[in-house]
Amino acid sequence: MTNNNPIGVFDSGIGGTSIWSAIHELLPNEKTIYLADNKNAPYGQRTKEEIVALSKKNVDFLIENNCKLIVVACNTATTNAIRELRADYDIPFIGIEPAIKPAANNSKTQVIGILATQGTLNSELFNKTAEMFQNTTIIEQVGHGLVQLIEDGNLNSPEMTDLLETYLRPMIDANIDYLVLGCSHYPYLIPQIKKILPEHIQIIDSGEAVARQTQNVLREKVGFSDEGESEPVFYANANPSVLKSILDNKYEVIQKDF
Repeated sequence: MTNNNPIGVFDSGIGGTSIWSAIHELLPNEKTIYLADNKNAPYGQRTKEEIVALSKKNVDFLIENNCKLIVVACNTATTNAIRELRADYDIPFIGIEPAIKPAANNSKTQVIGILATQGTLNSELFNKTAEMFQNTTIIEQVGHGLVQLIEDGNLNSPEMTDLLETYLRPMIDANIDYLVLGCSHYPYLIPQIKKILPEHIQIIDSGEAVARQTQNVLREKVGFSDEGESEPVFYANANPSVLKSILDNKYEVIQKDF
């Protein structure tokens, strides 16, 4: 393995492109391979065993493609499977989990909201993190149906607006001042979420933090590429047109069964 090998990024579908985008912006000279397992999306309603098995399948594909580092750009996969991945593979992993800490530490009302999948909110890792902030009320909301609508290309549909209204209104009534987006798909909903939330409520997602951590791991353990900027590679195992669309049709998406 060399410094010039690619960074692998995987998600249950297109949502992890929000993480990939932050990494690509910070580290434009790094080769990247993005893997969308949209045939099996969403992960949030699957069992832990299923999530671990799917995550290992994705990792095997990325290792076969010579990745030097793997970013698990899926909250559900991180919170349910990253411990097993780190135990079973000799390659650095970077995970993504809901950014509860900055929200809780900066909240003036001591009430924060988190919108996430069932799999993330049920996970041991999430609950251990939440327990660290006993003085903050954390209002949890499962985003039932949001990922599927995004994966189906219905980002701006009336159904999406109705679901977001239903999920966010109780948080507003409870006086949250931070909303944590606990799924890598959800940053694509920020324009709609902002139309619903009062201006003083801040939205936090994990993209920039994950990009900085990727940079740190490259610096400390793996090494930076010295080949200059290169074209990213995108794979999807179902419906590549949605992935291509979310990337503004800038890149080709290879449909491949894995």
